[in-house]
Amino acid sequence: MKLIKIQKKFNCSADDLWNLFSDVTRSDWVPFAKDILLEDNIRTFVMDGVGEIKEQIIDLNNEKKTLSYSVIKSPAPLNHHLAKISVLAEAENRATLIWTSEVEPDHFEQLIKDGMESSITLIKKILE
Repeated sequence: MKLIKIQKKFNCSADDLWNLFSDVTRSDWVPFAKDILLEDNIRTFVMDGVGEIKEQIIDLNNEKKTLSYSVIKSPAPLNHHLAKISVLAEAENRATLIWTSEVEPDHFEQLIKDGMESSITLIKKILE
């Protein structure tokens, strides 16, 4: 199993950054996402050229600004996926994102990491 960890600083408040993640139906920061549907704790991404990806929201904690989710259905045959997002306040208009993903099989590490980094690029455009 591979562990991917990305830590990025943003020029925005922790609340603004967290609001983007805490609205689990928001799709503007997800590359190729046409729509996100939520039913119970299952989030379905409708992706251009990819199809559907389903994630189970495991934990959403607004007080701690943390989110945990797992891909449960994907065009890529994943045996295991678990992601955790934490938003930390650094200063009035500075926040840090810590985003980790466990993935198996190992050869999907770069695919998942590229998706995370593409999302971060979009987030920076939206918030900064």
